Amino acid sequence: MGLPDQYLADGERVVLSFHPHWKRLILPFLALIVVLAAAVAAFIFIPGDYEYAGYARGAVAVVAFVALVLWTIIPYLRWVTTSYTLTSHRFAISIGVLNKSEDDIPLAKVSSVSSDQRLIERILGCGTLRVESASEKGDIDYRDIPQIQRVRHELFRLVEDAADGNIDGE
Repeated sequence: MGLPDQYLADGERVVLSFHPHWKRLILPFLALIVVLAAAVAAFIFIPGDYEYAGYARGAVAVVAFVALVLWTIIPYLRWVTTSYTLTSHRFAISIGVLNKSEDDIPLAKVSSVSSDQRLIERILGCGTLRVESASEKGDIDYRDIPQIQRVRHELFRLVEDAADGNIDGE
């Protein structure tokens, strides 16, 4: 997870590296349970002496497989392939399963850092991180950031160090 060492600039070090908060996996996990339970129930309730029982069970298996792929496997792959890396020089975001999208925000271009948490997010310790930069994207919101207060504090500290000319953060 995060940036490999060969992608770091001279003197750059990784401060934090993380995935989105695990709460993004709650609905896919519930979908897994519901789909499996429904498939098992369908297999049990299809009568064994039914003329087309084999076809019915095959259809149930296909529908269950497609539902698992769409509602469980793809969301999990999106979660596991999304990574945020905060280094002493930049905030790097990598998103994508088959197609990869990578954004780097140089800390020197960040003008403000803020966070937003709803009640359930405060309980879970996650939230939305808003990074305002002097780039063409302007305000960028990153949802479901784990340990939001720690990330915001570290990002703010590194931005302040970059503004003071202490880019290595030491």
